[in-house]
Amino acid sequence: MTVPNAGPQRILVVEDDALIGSLLTEVLQALGYAVCPVETTEDGAVSAAARHRPDLMIVDLQLAAGSGLSAMARISQTGPIPHVFMSGDSHQPATLGMVLLRKPFRQSDLIRAIDQALCGETPGRAA
Repeated sequence: MTVPNAGPQRILVVEDDALIGSLLTEVLQALGYAVCPVETTEDGAVSAAARHRPDLMIVDLQLAAGSGLSAMARISQTGPIPHVFMSGDSHQPATLGMVLLRKPFRQSDLIRAIDQALCGETPGRAA
């Protein structure tokens, strides 16, 4: 499992639910990560990724304004960034190469998903 400060230093969270974004930020900070300001839209995510150059992104698949999947496709055009997708949809399939964290999740699930995204382990599986 990830040791605080051993992995990425900057994490960008893209989540349009303010409560989830806030709670996720608190958990990540408690694990020793620096968290960029939470973005809530596809366009905001793309701009923030260019501005902050995060080491890892945690992205909700379904945003009120845009798509997390589309945001990562746009961001990846400038270079790869390890990322974890989140979804509250229990029927959302995890496609090949996708690290998918299903909501609600435990801290141990989050740590495992971060490890998978950084190491490329078990692509296409839900954490």
